[in-house]
Amino acid sequence: MKRSKLKLYGFNNLTKTLSFNMYDVCYASTEEERKKYIAYIDEQYSAERLTGILQNVADTIGAQVLNIAQQDYDPQGASVTMLIAEEEVEKQDVVAHLDKSHITVHTYPEMHPQDGICTFRADIDVSTCGQISPLKALNFLLRSFEADIVITDYRVRGFTRDVNGKKIFIDHRINSIQNYMAPELRHAYDMIDVNVYQENIFHTKMILHDFKLDNYLFDMTEKDLSPREQKRIRRLLKQEMYEIFNGRNMPAIKD
Repeated sequence: MKRSKLKLYGFNNLTKTLSFNMYDVCYASTEEERKKYIAYIDEQYSAERLTGILQNVADTIGAQVLNIAQQDYDPQGASVTMLIAEEEVEKQDVVAHLDKSHITVHTYPEMHPQDGICTFRADIDVSTCGQISPLKALNFLLRSFEADIVITDYRVRGFTRDVNGKKIFIDHRINSIQNYMAPELRHAYDMIDVNVYQENIFHTKMILHDFKLDNYLFDMTEKDLSPREQKRIRRLLKQEMYEIFNGRNMPAIKD
């Protein structure tokens, strides 16, 4: 059943922010291969390509792009910041923008100096004021990055008022970020929620539950490795993934 629109006094002042930490984990056997992986990731997620992803995010949530700042870094990484608006207000040939919204992405490729593990992290924030909901971008971003681990937060801040002056601290129903995920994404990940409902804070941690070693090897395949090496590398990868997912160093995984 379609819900009727909430009648507000003036502009919707609620700030809604959807934030991601997305991680991709890989194994590269030599220092040379690790450097090649970092270069590959830098090319795949250059500032130019990230700008294209964020432009699609703006289209998905129904926002207008006002300004874009992008930067590639040496030796690696990239950032893009996009100022967006819900609408344009035209008055006497002057266009005023409601520009209290933005989308940002920062990337952090890095590698373990000893054991061959490489990790790529992308931090993304979609922050909006008004009718636009950043939750509309949730599935698009999850599909765009196909991350092994995702730590996502959604928060509604501030308040707006209805036509009678009553404060409104949230203008939509939600009890979990998972409510807005496509079924195939929910089924692909194991997830944990930590939500603070009275503060309108929603937190979901996600980790892929299917582990296929070939998906984590750079410039090699499982067939290139001995059973002993397969076991060792699988243990290293899972250690990295579990520590990222749990947000702390953990006892070594036993073979």
